[in-house]
Amino acid sequence: MDFVETEEQQMLRRAVSSIAAKYGHDYYARCARSGQKTDDLWNELGAEGYLGVNVPDSYGGGGMGISELAIVLEELGTQGCPLLMMVVSPAICATILARFGTDEQKQRWLPALATAEMKMAFAITEPDAGSNSHNISTSATRDGDVYRLRGTKYYISGVDEATAVLVVCRTGVDESTGRAKLSLLVVDTDSPGFEKTLIPVEIVAPEKQFTLFFDDVEVPADRLVGTEGDGLRQVFMGLNPERIMSAALANGIGRYALEKASAYARERSVWGTPIGRHQGLAHPLAKAKIEVELARLMAQKAAWAYDAGQDAGEAANMAKYAAGEAALAALDQAIQTHGGNGMASEYGLADMWGAARLIRTAPVSREMILNFVAQHSLQLPKSY
Repeated sequence: MDFVETEEQQMLRRAVSSIAAKYGHDYYARCARSGQKTDDLWNELGAEGYLGVNVPDSYGGGGMGISELAIVLEELGTQGCPLLMMVVSPAICATILARFGTDEQKQRWLPALATAEMKMAFAITEPDAGSNSHNISTSATRDGDVYRLRGTKYYISGVDEATAVLVVCRTGVDESTGRAKLSLLVVDTDSPGFEKTLIPVEIVAPEKQFTLFFDDVEVPADRLVGTEGDGLRQVFMGLNPERIMSAALANGIGRYALEKASAYARERSVWGTPIGRHQGLAHPLAKAKIEVELARLMAQKAAWAYDAGQDAGEAANMAKYAAGEAALAALDQAIQTHGGNGMASEYGLADMWGAARLIRTAPVSREMILNFVAQHSLQLPKSY
């Protein structure tokens, strides 16, 4: 057991932090508020190979794991740039493609994902399915050399900046259970019949949310990833990395908030002494620090388990839960420490609340995580 990161991981952390610091939260917030994308930061990360650290080296990546990709996202968040598309494009999509794609598919998409040449979105959520993936109604019917895709997806991130979307769809029904047989298709965003509608949200982030409509979209049959009807199992191979990366994003926000708060508490003086001397502020910040570090430990354990080929489900869910709670608490206390300045744009705290709060709900709700832990960790009866 070793709690010290390797020299290579430490170098990666320093290098990403250095790049992100050049841009900082002002850049991130400015892009978000103006409708621009963080392309300059994304492209520099890609050019340096940091977006593809988890992609096999035979396909242009770094040949490392989710542990290293999580380091990249955490350091971005710590500098005030929590890039949501890192959870989607290199973590979910690249992981699934590397595991289940044909060699031709890997050659086509993985190098481009690793170098920032392209981004890929991921579409699973539907208005009438929610957390129940078995209830997905978006369907794909084989018609010769193509699939015909019909249906709707909801709250899909970053479609306006993605070249393609990895779509989870129904391709049949299991006669023994009555549940949907799911499959994965890579669909180009410029396909005829593919439409997207912006969902206005109150989150200050450059990544936007969309409703997707597939109106008899023709998808070449060679865009099927893995085995038809086995999509749910394949999706779950990407969901643990999704949870680990969500934890990394939240942990970065927690560290960012604590760094801002502690610096302010050391410098801000009232009644002739720094406000950080008062236990009314010092103790809540210390508590928040403990909770963030505990969440980081669980996230590191989950990433290690996944990269080691072990069952990472429990640790990944716990990491995501703990990080979401810790980040929100740290940010709230950082805002409180700043007093009225906590709401001022120049201090870069209040505009992070939406991103931190999101991790409590997505990509899996805290309630579904509690259901998982109750059922699988405590062996309690299934509640739903």
